[in-house]
Amino acid sequence: MRHIAYGFVLALASPAFAQMASVAERVAKQEALFAEFYETGLRNSPERATSFGDYRYNSLLGQYSLAEIARQHAEADQFLQRLKEIPTDGMGDKDLLSHQLMQRQIEREDVSYSLKNYEMPVNQQNGIHTHLADLALSVPFDSVQHYQDYISRLHQIPRVLEQTTEVMRQGEKDGLMPPKLVLEKLPGQCEGIVSANPFLRPTKKFPADFSDADKKRLTDEITKAVNNDVFPAYKKFAEFLRTDYDPKGRTELSIESLPDGKRRYAEAVKTMTTLSVTPTEVHELGLKEVQRITGEMTRLAEAQGHKDLASFRKAINDDPKWKPQSEQQIVDDFSKYIHQMEPKLPQLFGLLPKAAVTVEPIPDFAKAESTHYVAGTPDGKRPGRVVVAVADPTKRTLVLDEAVAYHEGVPGHHMQISIAQTLQGLPKFRLHGFYSAYAEGWALYAEELGKEIGFYQNPVSDYGRLNSELFRAVRLVVDTGIHDQNWSREKVIDYMHANDVNDAVAQTETDRYIAWPGQALAYKMGQLTILRLRDEAKAQLGPKFDIKAFHDEIIDAGAMPLDLLQERVHAWIKARATNS
Repeated sequence: MRHIAYGFVLALASPAFAQMASVAERVAKQEALFAEFYETGLRNSPERATSFGDYRYNSLLGQYSLAEIARQHAEADQFLQRLKEIPTDGMGDKDLLSHQLMQRQIEREDVSYSLKNYEMPVNQQNGIHTHLADLALSVPFDSVQHYQDYISRLHQIPRVLEQTTEVMRQGEKDGLMPPKLVLEKLPGQCEGIVSANPFLRPTKKFPADFSDADKKRLTDEITKAVNNDVFPAYKKFAEFLRTDYDPKGRTELSIESLPDGKRRYAEAVKTMTTLSVTPTEVHELGLKEVQRITGEMTRLAEAQGHKDLASFRKAINDDPKWKPQSEQQIVDDFSKYIHQMEPKLPQLFGLLPKAAVTVEPIPDFAKAESTHYVAGTPDGKRPGRVVVAVADPTKRTLVLDEAVAYHEGVPGHHMQISIAQTLQGLPKFRLHGFYSAYAEGWALYAEELGKEIGFYQNPVSDYGRLNSELFRAVRLVVDTGIHDQNWSREKVIDYMHANDVNDAVAQTETDRYIAWPGQALAYKMGQLTILRLRDEAKAQLGPKFDIKAFHDEIIDAGAMPLDLLQERVHAWIKARATNS
């Protein structure tokens, strides 16, 4: 009897049975699978759940052991198998796209798992050591229970760092090691975190309705957890890095020097660009874009009365007006540009962000990081944050600030991501999807929208816009140069200097490309794709082309791979062309 029942269940779950089911039944089954997939992801990553504004797991930190990584991989494969058993025949565009996105997400994770990328979990740009230091920025502190949840997480930090150490030791055995020059920065980062002690942030300001007794008790408990658990764990991790892990870092910069290296970089390029392009094709495109943008900059220089681009650059670089005198000046500059753009957004978009955005400096312990955006929560309780690089301010420049402010704030990352978080009628996993080429391509495209709306009125700021675009084109050249053509660090820096990247930025960025292969390609490849789609829409629609409608079409379905974005926009163009 059991065997008969089991066979009957298998028959019901088989593709043949699913094919007979109605479209509505298959869509309902798929939506249930999406919901289960999303909920499983939250349970597996309590920190991610918190960042999404779901506070059910606020007392927990994720599990980072090798066994847990393997378990989650097997779990994801089961989701993929169940998804593939649901035929998509007859489904509408929205449901079909959701199916494709979930499948693509898991398949990309499968590739990464097969390459054991998880065995290299930390570098100077990203790592559990810096993520844990930001815990106090991502959780609410509105109740005593919120504080108790935070204290519970502090007690778990030693376990998380031990598990990460276990994974890194396995990477040593498998010959999967980051470059030594990158690893040498990590012990200092850990020590900087201990010195700055960001874990005490919640004790600096309590809700007004807290009793004095609760304030004292919570302060004492947090301080005790930090001193007895967090600091010893960080010091132990720093010592492991310094004496054991760092000395074994690879001396070669290219990821292609690792086992299965050619495939490893080719897959990184595919993952980060979401396009079927080779490293050689990207490198050649980068060289062409550098030449094109340099030509535009030269024409701008000549229009300002300079004989060539070099003399214009020198005049800008020698002008003290564009040299910040303090960290606060840089922060204020970003705030000014974001605030001047906000009232102009209705001219370019129908969809508008509801969440606020703030600007703050990168803390000292993380000063090796570049300027970046940190998403807020969908409920708006925690705003989006543009976190600005301000270290060594007198060695920096204000020339790029306007372009980068639009990139990280509005109409760039903050606008796209905060809108995606609140889209209606989509599976929840799509509200938080992230594809570098889509997100970074949009943000680079957003820099140019400032020009279209009437900003960059100072020619030097316009030079900064072009310089920012040039910088992203340079990235196509140097990322592929490092990882596919074995460029030295010195050659990369020299190339960046030749294209007007100042030394402080060139040093930091070069190490970023070494540590994070392929990621820097996303910006220009994404921007060029969006620009091409816009040109196609304008050419095919003529007077029917509406810039606001085009922009809404790009961002109102959430993040997606560029090849699927192309299919979506082409369908939109066709539908709009046939409408009277």
